[in-house]
This record gives sequence, C-alpha cells and structure tokens, in this order.
Amino acid sequence: MKSLPSLIFVLIAFSLSAQDKSLPFYEMAPYPEQFTAGGVASRMIDGLGFRFYWATEGLRENDLAFKPSTDARTSLETITHIYEMSFIILNSTAKTANVSGQDTPLPYAAMRKRTLENFKNASDRLRTATDQEMKEFKLSFKQGDQFVEFPFWHQLNGPIADCLWHTGQLASFRRSSGNPFNEKVDVFSGRAGK
Repeated sequence: MKSLPSLIFVLIAFSLSAQDKSLPFYEMAPYPEQFTAGGVASRMIDGLGFRFYWATEGLRENDLAFKPSTDARTSLETITHIYEMSFIILNSTAKTANVSGQDTPLPYAAMRKRTLENFKNASDRLRTATDQEMKEFKLSFKQGDQFVEFPFWHQLNGPIADCLWHTGQLASFRRSSGNPFNEKVDVFSGRAGK
C-alpha cells in the first residue's frame, strides 16, 4: 500500500493535469474544411496557442527564472512579453485600439491562462470572419492624442510571428533548465499524445 504522502502527491498531480486540460489548446481543434483568409489566420493562432500551451506546461520556479545569458530575458519575462502581445492579437479581432496598460500584470498561472484565452478568442473570431471583416481587423494603437493603424497583414509578420518566435525560445529555455518539452506532444498533428 502506498504511503499517505505519496497518495496525496498522486492526487494533486492528477488534479493539476485535469485542470490543465480545461485550458484552451491542450489539443488543436480540427481544421476548417474550406480555405478562407480568416480560417488560415485562425489556424496560425491555433498552432501558436498549442505550442505556447506545451512550452509553458509544467514549468517550475527555476524554469521561470532561467535565462541563457545575463542580458537575455528570463522565461517568465518572455511569457510576460507574449501575454502583452496576446492583447494586441485579440484587440485586432475585436476592432479595439491598444492602449498602454491594457495588459495588467498577473501571477504566472493566471497570465498563462489569460494568454491562452486571448489566443482562443482571437482564433474563434477569425475562423468565421468574412473577407470584409478581415479588412476591418486592423492593428490600432492609441497613446494620448496619438493614434496609428496598420492593416491585418502586420498581425501576421508582427505579433503572431513574434509570439511563435518567443514560444520557441521558451521550449529551448526549459530544455536548458532541465525540464524539456513533453516528448509525447506532436506539434505536427496538434495532439497531446498519450
């Protein structure tokens, strides 16, 4: 018979993994049957969300504090940067201007959850968007009296590509801190594996 502390640890671990499955992007949703501009953009964010989910799943305190050199960001600082950009991605699909301070700092678990939710909400809006709506999903920024706006194209090579870049860094950082990416996760199929 297992000792009580071992049993408690197993129950906590099981509970945590069940909670994590409730977050968006544990696995990727099936892809759309029709190719549309919105569907392609949505799928890019789905791939980002899936990779971010698994790059940040099960990080320990020492993983979050890891940085490859003195002038680099820590993993937590990189996650915070992705969190901030997730609002830019979401706001574009909500036709809302980005303003300084919109991304209130949160503790790690809440920030991870909110980032995944922002990606999911943006992806859902894009998936069903018409071509006309895609033209309306501009990146807009407001600071004081200043207002600038960019077409959606900048979303692809800007925040989405940047988040993918930094998510790859997280996967590398966690390997360097001794906690590699789950080898059962299949990023090609978007499945968690067993």
